[in-house]
Amino acid sequence: MSVRSDNYEDAFANREKTGGVLDVETVAQVRERAAPKDAGDEVSPEERRLVRKLDRRILPFACLMYLFSYLDRTNLGNARLQGLPQDTLHGDPTGTLFDWVNSAFFFSYILCQIPATIISKLYPPRVWLACTAIGWGICSTLMAAGYNPQGLIVARIGMGFFEAGFGPGIPLYFSLFYTKEEMGLRMAYWFGFAAVAGAFGGVIAFGIQHAHAAIANWRLLFIIEGIPSVLLGLAAMFFLPDRPEMSKIFTPEERILAVERMNRDASGDVGLTLNKKHIVMALRDWRIYLGGVIYFGLNCALAAISAFLPTIIKTFGYTNANAQLLTVPPYAVAAVVLALMSYSSDRVQSRGLFMSVACGIGGIGYILLLTVANNVHVRYFACFCITSGTYTTIGIIIAWFAHNLGSETKKATGIPMFMAIGQCGSVLGSHIYPTTEGPRYIKGFAITCALEWLSAVICIALHISYKMENRRRDRVYGKPTPDTKIDTTELADKAPTFRYVP
Repeated sequence: MSVRSDNYEDAFANREKTGGVLDVETVAQVRERAAPKDAGDEVSPEERRLVRKLDRRILPFACLMYLFSYLDRTNLGNARLQGLPQDTLHGDPTGTLFDWVNSAFFFSYILCQIPATIISKLYPPRVWLACTAIGWGICSTLMAAGYNPQGLIVARIGMGFFEAGFGPGIPLYFSLFYTKEEMGLRMAYWFGFAAVAGAFGGVIAFGIQHAHAAIANWRLLFIIEGIPSVLLGLAAMFFLPDRPEMSKIFTPEERILAVERMNRDASGDVGLTLNKKHIVMALRDWRIYLGGVIYFGLNCALAAISAFLPTIIKTFGYTNANAQLLTVPPYAVAAVVLALMSYSSDRVQSRGLFMSVACGIGGIGYILLLTVANNVHVRYFACFCITSGTYTTIGIIIAWFAHNLGSETKKATGIPMFMAIGQCGSVLGSHIYPTTEGPRYIKGFAITCALEWLSAVICIALHISYKMENRRRDRVYGKPTPDTKIDTTELADKAPTFRYVP
């Protein structure tokens, strides 16, 4: 059933979707109770309780799923130091075969992101997200059975296929439950687990390095990090809530408030529907393509960090085991920086400037790696800069576009669009650190450094563009009041009363 968002109360008359009949009088009563009690209250007690309930149901599963998603995607870097090239890649003296195994994931990931996220709008979110986790977990576990480059590549392609429906799907899923003032910090929690995965993966790899199992250490690594994804997917099938107007975890009053929150920043869809006009609008939106350029540079750095950080730290003179362990602090600091900057970004409702600063931090890290050749302490400090700057910017840009595209269908198209463009940078990042260029890796550091600074400039340009467009609409249509109902069902973010987060 498709119901216009401005008449969403009518949807609650259907027991199959809401679990009970609610008349207009009941809706009005819930709205009155949920309203702030005085002008100083930003959020009513009822809404605070609902947000806490959402956080308890959504964040643990979403974050843990991303943790193991990222572990499964990036554990090749650790497996490389545990004998994988010698066992399956014929020694791989140039590092070329390893680069292709690493980048195989991104080919299917890039190609499937846009269609997968659009199609996901037609299925219950909990079922879709759970199935993707089960799929990539099985593929990751099967990496342990690889005995040649072809087998590893097939498993990596399968992982990319399933993760393509998860990565862009989570920002869209979060936007159903969280407002623009809450989105940045929640996305930071979620994406921060990519940094946690880097730290956690280093600890796991360090432990496995000292294991005396009947199988090779790298095979044990894939098994230990792959099986939890399958189990999490099975649990998420029963625990994650569906869309606010369809989920059974809410009381009738909570459901009204949840749907009202979903429609607060911009009117959302109701039911499993698509708006073809908004798909075309996303394909024609030049800002999405600029966001893709930013994401390209960030993912070039991210893929390189994920696959080669243990190798880079090993060039400082450490053993394989210690290099694995020393990857933990840079990732841990990156998670803290990401959370702090995302929280600040939410508070001031500005994204572009924070992203530009974070890109600058990453760029400074690469400059240090390029120019300081012999000081191990400075080079290790640079690793903190590149992880903190890169992870922070990626976390904030996802929250940025999760609001600024206006409608669910445009988000379902636009978010995977800029992500797909960006993941092409991951392919590049997988090929610019060949073994033959170690230990300085001048070419790799120079390319990622340039892309970080280019991203910083584009972040400022988009920030200025959004502010200018907001001012133009204020002049032409007048400033909208805080309680203005923003109808984006026809024009998405082009609606006269819609305002961008700059």
